[in-house]
Amino acid sequence: AALDRFQIDVQLHIMSFLSPQDLCHLGSTSCYWRAAVRDPLLWRYFLLRDLPFWTSVDWKSLPDVEIFNKAFSEVSDNELHDYMAAYKKSCPQSRKSLKSSRPRYEAVTSFLQSLVTHAEPRFAMFGPGLEELDDSLVQKMMTCPEILLVAGLPQRQIHGIGSGVSFQFNNNQKFNVLTLYSTTSAERRKARTEQAVTVNKMFYQENSAVGSQQAVHYSVIAQVKKVCEVVDGFIYVANAEAHKKHDRQEELARILAMLDPALGPANRPLLVLSCVSHAGVERIPCVYMAHQLQLNLLRQPWMVQDTVAATLAGLLNGIEWLLEEANFKNAQ
Repeated sequence: AALDRFQIDVQLHIMSFLSPQDLCHLGSTSCYWRAAVRDPLLWRYFLLRDLPFWTSVDWKSLPDVEIFNKAFSEVSDNELHDYMAAYKKSCPQSRKSLKSSRPRYEAVTSFLQSLVTHAEPRFAMFGPGLEELDDSLVQKMMTCPEILLVAGLPQRQIHGIGSGVSFQFNNNQKFNVLTLYSTTSAERRKARTEQAVTVNKMFYQENSAVGSQQAVHYSVIAQVKKVCEVVDGFIYVANAEAHKKHDRQEELARILAMLDPALGPANRPLLVLSCVSHAGVERIPCVYMAHQLQLNLLRQPWMVQDTVAATLAGLLNGIEWLLEEANFKNAQ
């Protein structure tokens, strides 16, 4: 009752110190507060404050880019976003609660599917984060059985690439990762020593004219094409270290080359590991990474997951999502 006597601007200031959860509880106390807590300025503040700290975002929850680019004062009353709905849709905690509250029949379907024996899914892993970071993500994956157990080297060879490495997730689900490097290990070591840029040998460039401008278009080499034709999904390791330069437009062009519908089903999922070397490195938030890579242009399911190469923090969350999406695709 004491809060009711304050002017609206004072009320909004006080509410800005509440958590979004507490704000929703306040809105359930009366009709007045139910309307007051929906104030778009308040929820825009919460969204812009919290989203840099969220560790994952996916194709269903990415906030609209106008939320970042347009100042609140530039938006007319008729064009206001529903920032409260955007926050609820984007917040990882809300996504987790929606996932856990799935209908019972879906849980039964998943259980029945688990009784059917499938060949272990295969994923192609590529991207600059495999080669540019001080700590090697792949080496850590191979040497941390307490986090991710190496299950062996299968015999399903792909000419020029190999068979990949099988891992075991949560002592149950096996999956295979085919790691694709842009150059040889010797060339990568030399480039790191000399701080030089290497030529990515996975792709070849095809320029095409779009109006008066030249658009960069990539295609994959023959060996990589064979990989793209057989895998069940993709893992793109992005360099998320804020102090380094990144050409996200070129990265997108290479991602699109790997996801070319001519090379396989168009609904295969893409997991983007937004990776830094170790926890002390300043990172680009995953929501910004998704917009920088323009992942909203993709037609298949995707997810961006913050990951730390030195500790594998965040990796299992991404792998869990990828396995669920791949199993869903196979069920379809």
